[in-house]
Amino acid sequence: MSEITKIVSYIRVSTNRQGQSGLGLEAQREAVLNYSKSAGGRIAEEFVEIESGKRNNRPQLASAIEICRKSKATLVIAKLDRLARNVHFISGLIEAGVNFRAADMPNADKFMLHVYAAMAEEEGRRISERTKVALRAAKARGVVLGATGKMLAAKHKHAADTFALRLSPTIANMKAEGLSVRKIADRLNYDGVAAYSGGRWHPTTVQRLVRRIEVLSIGDPRGLTLASN
Repeated sequence: MSEITKIVSYIRVSTNRQGQSGLGLEAQREAVLNYSKSAGGRIAEEFVEIESGKRNNRPQLASAIEICRKSKATLVIAKLDRLARNVHFISGLIEAGVNFRAADMPNADKFMLHVYAAMAEEEGRRISERTKVALRAAKARGVVLGATGKMLAAKHKHAADTFALRLSPTIANMKAEGLSVRKIADRLNYDGVAAYSGGRWHPTTVQRLVRRIEVLSIGDPRGLTLASN
């Protein structure tokens, strides 16, 4: 990892409720802080946004980018999905000449982040399409789509699949380092990455994530076992 001296931190949550409660903010803040220490840098400014990742109109991010341009600082986010969910937005940052890094992918350069964003966007589209197809099939079978249980189950699966997609590159990188499931859980906890439930990672939760990734065929983390070391 190349040394970075001046860092501008960008943290985003999706709802006002999360912003008021601080839910998710502290974990992101800790992840950026850990990254800045490992990169030998210092956090000059922090920008916090409460906005959906699907929208590109984000004033706090615009301010953070402007600061980076003027001071030659590096924009650091906790996770790639906190920055954007579409390739066009990432491409815009690259073309603008702004250096940026994701704390959950510390060794990824601009090109790699662009590729990961493309993968995430495409898989998100496929997940959405599969969900729509499943709902149409259910409707054809006579299932009432307004039924609470069915709809909640579909939403939960979509959210869990999307979560698995976001972490797929991170898990693949850790596997490439030869880490066991237990050590992956320890690393995720150390990096401040919350589990899907919002709590800490355990070997069993990592293993469930690995299995979901395999089912989605968005990675190749096979071979990970519930090793105790």
